[in-house]
Amino acid sequence: MKYSKTKKNSTSYSRLKIGEGYISGYLSIFFALVSFGGVLCFLFPEVLTTPEYRQNYPVNILRGILLMCLLFSFLFALVSLILCKSKTPSLLATIISGISILMGGATVEIKQFNDLGFHISLDWLLLDLLVLGFIFIPLELFFPKRADQSKFHEEWKTDLIYFAFAHLLIQMTAVSVQAPANYYFGSLHLDSLHRFVQALPFLIELPLALLVTDLFQYTAHRTFHKMPLLWRFHAVHHSIKAVDWMAGSRLHIIDVLVTRAFSYLPLYVMGFSVEVFYAYVIIVSLQAVLAHANTRIRFGFLKYLIVTPQYHHWHHSDNPSAYDKNFAIHFPFIDLLFGTYHLPGDQWPESTGLADTSFPKGYCKQFIFPFRKNPFYEQDMKDPSKR
Repeated sequence: MKYSKTKKNSTSYSRLKIGEGYISGYLSIFFALVSFGGVLCFLFPEVLTTPEYRQNYPVNILRGILLMCLLFSFLFALVSLILCKSKTPSLLATIISGISILMGGATVEIKQFNDLGFHISLDWLLLDLLVLGFIFIPLELFFPKRADQSKFHEEWKTDLIYFAFAHLLIQMTAVSVQAPANYYFGSLHLDSLHRFVQALPFLIELPLALLVTDLFQYTAHRTFHKMPLLWRFHAVHHSIKAVDWMAGSRLHIIDVLVTRAFSYLPLYVMGFSVEVFYAYVIIVSLQAVLAHANTRIRFGFLKYLIVTPQYHHWHHSDNPSAYDKNFAIHFPFIDLLFGTYHLPGDQWPESTGLADTSFPKGYCKQFIFPFRKNPFYEQDMKDPSKR
């Protein structure tokens, strides 16, 4: 991917052009990997699927989706083979899809299995990637806020790795919070509170869960900005210069575990129903993607009620006037309540990132970076926690 340095140490990326074969090549690999992952979920559901979801899956519809992904993979591979100078994407996609077919393809059988008590949410990753990609890739392609920002910018592969880890570890983070919550709060005898909460209508219980979790997550988010030690980890997220729909997943694992702990904790302590918990997981995933999306779509009066791309992009601004602003995840009025609200009319930030502070590229280097002694030493940012 070609890129060039511009002012403020920002990076400008050239957009992929239709007709060169690279877009179809990447799409062929995408559908091939989704197909391969789908076949694995059919073969090993006890390990790779989410128990609360698997029992409600329409199997025939999922088989149809798997078949369509295989067909699209071969179709885009053929287009890429014809148009693209590099034959690697089309050949790689063909090999992966071929292996998926040999493993059973869309007709793969589901064997009887026992629940192991632990799983990796590969099904959640694949479905979320398909649904979110179907929504936000066209949205950013046809209604971009920054039209010169490439869909496959310099660090898109890194963001894809973060996206995968964030979705695969949902069950692990949920369990890591639920066990301590039951241990420390189980003796408080909150059964009456749990019954009261779960007796609420779903359309009241869910907004209540979103409000409570947003208050807790606001606290965690603001703490990550104000404490220099925690900022080292959260700076990974703010290193993004090309903010787009996948950028919301660029979070250090320490950031993920602590933030999810703060958001999941009130759900367990207050006894919200399982249905509300998984509805919350779906909504927060959509909200995180929407907030970071590179789209100019106007939300009208809704921008004062929910966190929108414009609102959250200001949180990522490298302009000092926007530092320590817009910490809320769902509801902007929480920032208004605590004096951290910033939304200057219809304006958008000129650029995002960590200003002139350099930051390593790649998942592994970014994973190690916060553990270094004073990683911002000799950087231009005197107090990196003021974000």
